[in-house]
Amino acid sequence: MDPLRRYALAWMHALTCLVAIVVAQPAAAQFVGDAPPPIPPANVPETPTPSGPAISLAPPSGPAAAPGFPATLTQPPVTTALPPQPAPTPQQGVLALTARFGKDLPSVSNGVVWRVYSDKPDASGAFQLVREDRTATPNIVLAPGGYVVHASLGLVSAVRPVTLRNDTVREQFDLPAGGLRIEGRVGTTKIPQGQITFSIYKGSQFEVGERAPLAQNVAAGDVLLVPEGTYYIISNYGDANSVVRSDIRVQAGKLTDVTCTHRAAVITLKLVSDKGGEALANTAWSVITPAGDVIKEYNGAFPKVILSEGEYRVIAKNEGKVFERPFNVSNGVDGEVEVVAR
Repeated sequence: MDPLRRYALAWMHALTCLVAIVVAQPAAAQFVGDAPPPIPPANVPETPTPSGPAISLAPPSGPAAAPGFPATLTQPPVTTALPPQPAPTPQQGVLALTARFGKDLPSVSNGVVWRVYSDKPDASGAFQLVREDRTATPNIVLAPGGYVVHASLGLVSAVRPVTLRNDTVREQFDLPAGGLRIEGRVGTTKIPQGQITFSIYKGSQFEVGERAPLAQNVAAGDVLLVPEGTYYIISNYGDANSVVRSDIRVQAGKLTDVTCTHRAAVITLKLVSDKGGEALANTAWSVITPAGDVIKEYNGAFPKVILSEGEYRVIAKNEGKVFERPFNVSNGVDGEVEVVAR
């Protein structure tokens, strides 16, 4: 074979090997599995909330901030590490769920609990829970069929029947919730947490009829999520007669701060043999109004009672003897009432 032919054949062999190498390389952007992952739900635009006396609940900046509400929010814990949803097969569909505080209000970015039930009861008559998710915008892969979706955010909830096919069904829920945070004060002094509690009732205190509380023993500083609307608060400072009632209005998508102002003081009771002496143990106490109505009863040497400002009488019983004296309570003036055993 002449040299020119041998040279040409060598180049053809090299080009064939190079083409084989290039074709064998896999495509870098291929999806793994039978189908591409489900399309995420469309973002709900966050429009500015209306102006007003309440504080906007727009998510604060920074990685440590709780989206949507303050870090003191007392709601069911949100799972941060959930297993990824599998890609749907041709016999499955995707239920894409989102929630917002209301029309033209921001989307809810934290705290929603989603529960999906079968739309037909079982033999016992119960609707079986199919899936639960605590992420803000879950994509739930399910078999086609009928379901009932329940969404809850604090004390606000919504339910809706859904029919799922072999595609993505998007459902947006309106959860018109607002945050309510309460504190108590005497004058300009903040009442410490643990000394004051709040009960929340639907409607106004001036409406006729008995109503069960929507929430009881709410601690100062906690954020309670309630449906937007009018409420009244019963604030109990201590366990005696310092009670304040307040009507308030909660707006969806906002945090409303309420301050309940009490006119009261902390009074320490003390039975002594001589003025300025040591307190006598095993003493039974009764605090009464000038008309004789019992406000509170205690046992011990140094009981403390929180009383509204006004006039009172205290009765001390010790070793079969009864002693009493009148006293006054002034707003914000804590003090000691000493009863001499004579």
